[in-house]
Amino acid sequence: MIPGSTLFLHRGLAGLAALTVAGLGLTGCALLSTPDPVQLYRFGPLDSAFVGERSPATVQVALRRIEFPDAVSGERILAITGNEAAYIGGARWVSDAEDLYNQSLETAFGGSASGLRLIGGRELTRADVSLDVDVTTFETRYASAGAVPRVVISARARLLSMPGRDVVSEQVFSVSQPADENRISAIVAAYDAATQDLNQQIVAWTEANVGRAAAAR
Repeated sequence: MIPGSTLFLHRGLAGLAALTVAGLGLTGCALLSTPDPVQLYRFGPLDSAFVGERSPATVQVALRRIEFPDAVSGERILAITGNEAAYIGGARWVSDAEDLYNQSLETAFGGSASGLRLIGGRELTRADVSLDVDVTTFETRYASAGAVPRVVISARARLLSMPGRDVVSEQVFSVSQPADENRISAIVAAYDAATQDLNQQIVAWTEANVGRAAAAR
């Protein structure tokens, strides 16, 4: 016959061992758990739409690095509902938004068969004109929670004569593009359409005013 105290001790040790194993199992699960999946998205064309021989550029335009507000700088996608702001969960831009937009604007200029040429950041070519673009709004707006949103993008562009950097022309642009539905794929498609619209406006405005900026040197 096993004494009562010995039986109690054996049961206590067995319970402690079970708790220890369970604790180790939970710790293992915590260490092996993975974060919620995040889908990556991009906007803007992959390549220039222009095909063919270009005429020699008459005006060299330096595009200054485009600035974004801190709230939308980076990979997160901002959503605004009234006075509330949040980032869309489970979705990121594949690169920083400002880098994707810079690429899309350069591609838009590359697809234009005009008499101007953008100078890349690594080129040593002397510029006739500087184009400064500051994006002031780049967000998904909801009229109410759960509603179909629209993408709103605003930017200020300035043409400056070189080398003195005197402002010759300045323009504020704004685009509001509704999404087809309240789904992230539809929202990304709205960003793609909105940036394309904005870029076309900036290219047309630059082409119309670049001659005056170059003449002001």
